[in-house]
Amino acid sequence: MNLPDDLHESVKMALDPSKTLNFSPMLRLQWEETQQKHVILYPEGMVELNVPSTEILKLCDGSHNAEEILVELESKFNQTGLRNDIFGFLEVAIENGWVS
Repeated sequence: MNLPDDLHESVKMALDPSKTLNFSPMLRLQWEETQQKHVILYPEGMVELNVPSTEILKLCDGSHNAEEILVELESKFNQTGLRNDIFGFLEVAIENGWVS
């Protein structure tokens, strides 16, 4: 999930880090046994997710904002410097209608 630096700058301006995020009720996030990964199911098909994307989306539960997701995942994985990747993915998720 490495995005170009110039895209990260636009992401910082488009994503409100203090806004509570919700996974779309029109979609379903679930483990897909045949793919051995989590997927987003929607009427037209599905999107396969990697582990970091899944962890981010699981926290889009109406009780976390982007800053809180960042803090929780950096703590969970004992790693810092994830802001650009997490915020970048959240921007993509918002653009695709997975998260609001």
